[in-house]
Formats: sequence, C-alpha cells, structure tokens
Amino acid sequence: MSEINVTPFVDVMLVLLIIFMVAAPLLTVGVPVELPKTAANALPTEEEEPLTITVEASGDLSIQNTPVAAPELVGRLRAIAAERSTDKVFLRADGAVSYAQVVQVMGALNNAGFSDIGLVTDSDGPSFDDGSAPAPAE
Repeated sequence: MSEINVTPFVDVMLVLLIIFMVAAPLLTVGVPVELPKTAANALPTEEEEPLTITVEASGDLSIQNTPVAAPELVGRLRAIAAERSTDKVFLRADGAVSYAQVVQVMGALNNAGFSDIGLVTDSDGPSFDDGSAPAPAE
C-alpha cells in the first residue's frame, strides 16, 4: 500500500479543535465581577493579552488576576507596561462599584501616562434608541 491514511490524523485534529474551542473561553476568566451591560460594539482583538485592571464590588483592585493595593497600582502598572509593546489598559468594574471610584482609578491611570483606557462591559444592554431603556436608578 503506497498511500498514507490521513483519516486518523483528521479525527485527532478535529477532537483537538473542539477541546481548544471549549477550553479557550475558560482561560480568559479572571476576577469575578458583575459587569454592566451596554450596547457598545466589541473592540478589535489585540496581538497580545490586554492588560486588565479589575475593580471588585468590595473596592479591591486587581491587575490581571493578582490582587494589588491601591497605592501600589500605578507602580506595578509602570513596571508591567515597560515590558509590553502597547500601553492599552482595559478597566473592568463591578456594576455595584460607584461611578466616583471608577473615575478615580481612571484618573490615576491617566495621570500615570496610560491614556489608552478601554472600559469592559457585557453586551446586550439597552441601546436607548427604541424606547426599551430601563428607568434610571434612584
């Protein structure tokens, strides 16, 4: 027999593809927060994993999955950003966190030289153009 049987190879590759498709979203889960829902479009994907700061409902801060105290945030970010090709920062904040606290973190990032800040939200939020918007919270 002079032909190579590629059927087992294709079977193995399809199984691996399915495994990676299922496992990949589980690897990006970080600090659990309840993100607010918006109608914003998703940002284009980046070449390297984005640098993510998380503000939890309790007010605790994390860089990626590592908890960090507020006074140490900027120093650690500068050290991490020195080794990266981009200074883009994604800010994730729990929906229960006050607007003032989110803006304080954004102001500290901007003051430290991080001007490319993206806010992370969940999709399927109100679009405010068809009358289906929820009433503002009091």
